[in-house]
Amino acid sequence: QVQLVESGGGLVQAGGSLRLSCAASGSTYSINAMAWYRQAPGKQRELVATISSGVSANYAESVKGRFLITRDSAKNTVWLQMNSLKPEDTAVYYCNAKVLHPDATLYTYWGQGTQVTVSS
Repeated sequence: QVQLVESGGGLVQAGGSLRLSCAASGSTYSINAMAWYRQAPGKQRELVATISSGVSANYAESVKGRFLITRDSAKNTVWLQMNSLKPEDTAVYYCNAKVLHPDATLYTYWGQGTQVTVSS
């Protein structure tokens, strides 16, 4: 099993910044990619940013230029630096990891989420 623990969420005013952290522990085997998703009340969960085992990163159009995803593969940790936050960024943010098990099966793991609230 893999456990993902997020931290860094909170309440911030519009224009402010937050940095989320996600640490993977347990039988991590080989983590191919990590990502951040978010879900606002009444809305579908959406992909915010993803980063591969290399340095390749992808972002949702709504956060490009404002958010930055980084990863330390040796520590199985991923961060999401969120700048110029807007009220529409308010959501529960979830860490996600795709882990390749020894049986060559790719598994997906989720954290429990951390609340980000941006006030106007």
